[in-house]
Amino acid sequence: MQLGFVSVLALLLIVGAVAYRSVTLSTDSARWVQHTGEVLEHLAHLRSAVEAIDSGYRDFALSGDDAFLQFSRGRVSLVDQEQSTVRALTVDNPVQQRRIVVIADLAQRIIQRGATIVQSRRTNGTESAVDAFRREQGDPALNAFRSVALDMEDEEHRLLRERNSNEERRYRQSKLALILGSVLATLIAAGSGWLVLRDQTVRKETEDELRRLNRLYAMVSAINALGMRARDRDDLFREFCRIAVEQGEFLMAWIGVVTRGEMQIVPMAWAGIDEQSMGAIRGLFASPEGGLQGTTLAARTIRDKAPVVANDVQTDKSLAFGQWHTEAGVRSIAMLPLLVADKAIGVFVLYTSKPEFFDGAGIHLLTELAGNVAFALDHIEKQERLDHFAYYDALTGLANRSLFLDRVTQHMLSAASSGHKLAVFLIDLERFKKFNDSLGRPAGDLLLQQVADWLAHSAGNENLVARVGADQFAMVLPEVTYEANMLRLLDKTVAAFLTHPFRVNDVVYRIAAKVGVVLFPDDGADADTLFKNAEAAVKKAKVSGDRYLFYAQKMNETVPGSLGIENRLRQALEREEFVLHYQPKVNIASGKLTGAEALIRWNDPQSGLVPPARFIPLLEETGLIHAVGRWALHKAIEDHQRWRNAGLPAVRIAVNVSPLQLRSGSFVAEIEEAISMTKDAAAGLELEITESLIMEDVNHSIVSLLAIRALGVTVAIDDFGTGFSSLSYLSKLPVDTLKIDRSFVVDMASDGGGLTLVSVIINLARALKLKVVAEGVENEEQLRQLRLLRCDEMQGYLFGKPVPVEIFEKKYLVGFAEA
Repeated sequence: MQLGFVSVLALLLIVGAVAYRSVTLSTDSARWVQHTGEVLEHLAHLRSAVEAIDSGYRDFALSGDDAFLQFSRGRVSLVDQEQSTVRALTVDNPVQQRRIVVIADLAQRIIQRGATIVQSRRTNGTESAVDAFRREQGDPALNAFRSVALDMEDEEHRLLRERNSNEERRYRQSKLALILGSVLATLIAAGSGWLVLRDQTVRKETEDELRRLNRLYAMVSAINALGMRARDRDDLFREFCRIAVEQGEFLMAWIGVVTRGEMQIVPMAWAGIDEQSMGAIRGLFASPEGGLQGTTLAARTIRDKAPVVANDVQTDKSLAFGQWHTEAGVRSIAMLPLLVADKAIGVFVLYTSKPEFFDGAGIHLLTELAGNVAFALDHIEKQERLDHFAYYDALTGLANRSLFLDRVTQHMLSAASSGHKLAVFLIDLERFKKFNDSLGRPAGDLLLQQVADWLAHSAGNENLVARVGADQFAMVLPEVTYEANMLRLLDKTVAAFLTHPFRVNDVVYRIAAKVGVVLFPDDGADADTLFKNAEAAVKKAKVSGDRYLFYAQKMNETVPGSLGIENRLRQALEREEFVLHYQPKVNIASGKLTGAEALIRWNDPQSGLVPPARFIPLLEETGLIHAVGRWALHKAIEDHQRWRNAGLPAVRIAVNVSPLQLRSGSFVAEIEEAISMTKDAAAGLELEITESLIMEDVNHSIVSLLAIRALGVTVAIDDFGTGFSSLSYLSKLPVDTLKIDRSFVVDMASDGGGLTLVSVIINLARALKLKVVAEGVENEEQLRQLRLLRCDEMQGYLFGKPVPVEIFEKKYLVGFAEA
């Protein structure tokens, strides 16, 4: 009995010791949770104070407002206070003590850097301070400070988890001892069990609270880290919401910003919310009820600049979307204001499935989180402002010289790959300094803004225009296909600028300008060279008095003549100044007339009869060749029909085809339309196409020629022998005639190789059952050799030169008919 009593007594002592140990463990756990919370809270305050100091110096550099400077200096004492508190709380941790020393040093460096920027701002002005911040973007001291602070937070979390793990292990050992004691001493075990159960309840609540705080701290750490890296506002918002749902384990989250003009809350990003529900939320805040003066929780949050919490959504009948909250399982909602310079710019909304979730400690932590979100957003906006200063003109909003040259470089790469030219115009306003000095700088600034707007509107895209100097603008024309079109556009734009009324202080002014023009690749292989040459062209224009000058002298010499000829060519078609001359083709064996080639001439009233070599290239460059080519086609068919009606020999007329005509998708339709005007028109028409033109795109040429021959029109390959035709393709080409180029005919008498080549072409044509015509026959020896080679027909000065239609009819057709 005594042994049993002693055993029971011993068990009582053991159970009492175990119970006491459990109570002690629970007390220690709660104490460590509180300690960790205090360390993290003061670290957050320290980080917020240092970042506020940096932000204040940045705002002072941008605005020059001393209030921001006083704000930063006022936070220095708070930094020292928070450092001392953290040092005292972590005195038993050497690692944290070393880190607090590093943090103190980094904080001092940040404060010293701010003082240096302030001195630069006061000494050298805004641009110097902005430039200093641009050079120190991604400040290593501030980033290192944030990194060390995050390391200290992670260390506290690690220590708490380690202590918690040890306590859980000891708790399991205590529980085992209690179970054994309860078997031997039911009364003692019952009493001890009650204590254990009580401790378990307290511990579970403590563990739940710890897990909740750990999730919130993890979410805060992740969002803080993101704020250090993010450079885009939309990405920042999306990632904040995603982290809140995935790491904070909230049901849903969304962020809305306040529009400046309409004073509405606009949701910008969300996570955990389906599109239909989000559409309903957007609809509410787009309505008058959802405005800032409405009764929504978000509106209250913005107005009061303070968090608004609903900890029991299902019993709060005043909330919008009550049914949706119930269906989604929402029990608690928190609305957190995003404050920048004490102004609410948005709201961060969090939903959870747990009632009474947002207590004082949680709201305090989330408020700091919202502050970090707002700080990151403010940092991005300031960075965008710095970037804008670096690449855009502050007065006009146009690109500055640096950005313009970058854009020109990109356009040059595109022009080089596409094979077209590019033009840059440098525009120098005349007498602007006198205007500025006479009317004052505000008037000058207003004029520059209006000029910038006019140039941007004229270009059709403000990204093509830049302000590159005090009174200089630049414009890039990314694609120059035809130089004549570019000249016409330049001439029209300069004329419009000279006559445009610029209104300053209710007075209308007309502004003159000089323009320097450069072309890529002619005037430079890179953007810097082009710009320097454009500056040189502007200087020449100022000296010469010309409104615009090209850097290349040959372009300046071409401009007046090209524009003058182009204008006269446009009128020539309307005034019927184009005429067709005809050159006869004859059969070599019989000497009889077999056909005629129609050759266009321009009967210019100013300079007389203009040969085609002087105006055909300009017709092709301006695109007029299509209209003139259609005229030549209709005129040849008209002459052929007139010969038929007059009873004259209606010989076939050959009309030359331009490369642009053959490439046109409507060319075959134009021929079909022309020959449909008169009966048997197709029988009197032949199209002459150069060999080189056919070989540019053989497959396309074959398709087009097949369609033309199907209409009854014959086809001749002109200048054969100069286009390096493949024999395999030649056998597939749907043509009727080969015309030997005149250069081979000329060499035939003086060069044995020329005679051999002509012989090969004639034999090749006969093998392919094609008619062969020799061009440029000018003497009897050439005719004799062609006759020996059994060439079918000839064309050249030996038989007749190109003559007007009236002379051709009298000399060749009337005489031929009478004979």
